[in-house]
Amino acid sequence: MPGSLARRAKLGPMVPPARPYDERLTAPRSWWLIAALIGVGGAVLLFPFGLLPMLCGLVAAAALASVCVSAYGGVRVRVVAGSLVAGDARIPVSALGEALPLDAEEARAWRTYKADTRAHMVLRSYIPTAVRIEVTDPQDPTPYVFVSTRHPEELTAALRAARETSPS
Repeated sequence: MPGSLARRAKLGPMVPPARPYDERLTAPRSWWLIAALIGVGGAVLLFPFGLLPMLCGLVAAAALASVCVSAYGGVRVRVVAGSLVAGDARIPVSALGEALPLDAEEARAWRTYKADTRAHMVLRSYIPTAVRIEVTDPQDPTPYVFVSTRHPEELTAALRAARETSPS
């Protein structure tokens, strides 16, 4: 075992990995039901033309509605490789300040009357809770990032851990 201790000494102190966080903001089940009903509507629309057009209308309308629901609901929020990835945005944690988990009432306030038009917002109306993260980069005019999440405390802890382990 002395060899492994010598190797560890050469590598430097062991740094614990940052707490991983990965969440997909999926659409609620009711939206999938609506997509199925749109498929039924497409079938009813083409019913007078026969069975085959009706089936094609069912499949085409349901598939199109499902693609729309999936595309909107497929946003991912991750803390990976020293960055917050929220939708299309990839922000290094070194450019972020304090993260505040928001309950449903406070999140609603920051989505409406407390909102800043310069903020980057990853909003999903069907998710009541969120995290508000200050942007500390002096060259970035964005005051904060608002991210809808079902697990605000976990996202806050993951950002804190990533900030502590990232080189500044």
